[in-house]
Amino acid sequence: MSAIVAVPVIETPSLLMREMRTRDAAQLAAFLTQPRYQRHIAHRLRDETAVMEFVRRQVAAQGDRHRQIFHLAGEEKLSGDVVGEGFIISHGAGDYEVGWGVHPAMWSMGLGTEIGRALLAITFEHMRGSSVWCKIMAPNGASLTVARRIGMTEQGTQADYPVGQGRFERVSVYRITAANYFDLPY
Repeated sequence: MSAIVAVPVIETPSLLMREMRTRDAAQLAAFLTQPRYQRHIAHRLRDETAVMEFVRRQVAAQGDRHRQIFHLAGEEKLSGDVVGEGFIISHGAGDYEVGWGVHPAMWSMGLGTEIGRALLAITFEHMRGSSVWCKIMAPNGASLTVARRIGMTEQGTQADYPVGQGRFERVSVYRITAANYFDLPY
């Protein structure tokens, strides 16, 4: 069980990675519902109402000492706009799953790498994780690159992984251990 009630705000060169707030819903909906954004994710939110409900549930859970899922917003420091998001899921015994996403208008700017590094910092430095992994749909070359850039290594692939709504994709699993994380160059 997680003992973390609040995830600390992590500052990256361009972003503040922080827990979602209710007021983030409209800015999150602006990209979470875009078909370009949704093509490589399993959990698809159909419209702004669904995003608002999702954010409401995440904010309501933030005080739960036993929660295992943490959703974060990537707020651009210059504009204050939410331009990315990430999640951390505790699978117990120090094992965590992470995932990230960036507004399509902000692709190819390095923000995915910033979000990925922030997620690793939170899981290893604040949650005391021993291992962090992610699963990436094979056609998502950008996220595969992010995983490698942040120090994760491929552990294998799984064909026909169920990704929701009756869809199956080949996914690659990437992992990094705490020992490897703390050996990374700054």
